[in-house]
Amino acid sequence: MIFQGSVCRVGDDIDTDVIIPGRYLAITDPRQLAEHVFEGLGPKWARQIQPGDIVVAGRNFGCGSSREHAPLALKGAGVSCVVAESFARIFFRNAINLGLPILVCPDAVRASKERETIGVNTQQGVIQVGDEVFPIEPYPPFLQELIEAGGLVDWVREQIHRRNQNHE
Repeated sequence: MIFQGSVCRVGDDIDTDVIIPGRYLAITDPRQLAEHVFEGLGPKWARQIQPGDIVVAGRNFGCGSSREHAPLALKGAGVSCVVAESFARIFFRNAINLGLPILVCPDAVRASKERETIGVNTQQGVIQVGDEVFPIEPYPPFLQELIEAGGLVDWVREQIHRRNQNHE
């Protein structure tokens, strides 16, 4: 997968309550959740994020409560991927399961600036910031396929559909 987008920078220890406050957990529509994304950082944040933006974060992004609403809100806001110095493990798994590409690259985080355009190639395993290219661990083919399908549930649906077509 190849992404190119403007950087939306956030800091260290951005927890799931900051990404999407708990009072919105009854909402399941990603577009409605997007109206409140990063509300924990202030009211301007949800309006600031544009479709295709790349969230660039510090350490421990997605810490706190285990809630799928956080990556769902980011997807609903049109965030193409998240690049961070590190992720909370449960957020990492939830993001992948929901089809939100997330990548660890501390050097790219340090090199990027707010609203700068950066590029990400998950197959080649690189992030480009200006003239600099930083290596990342490429996604294995299975994870690439799962994310491209839109997440685990959509991937399973595709597999069932294919299996049913092959048996007709």
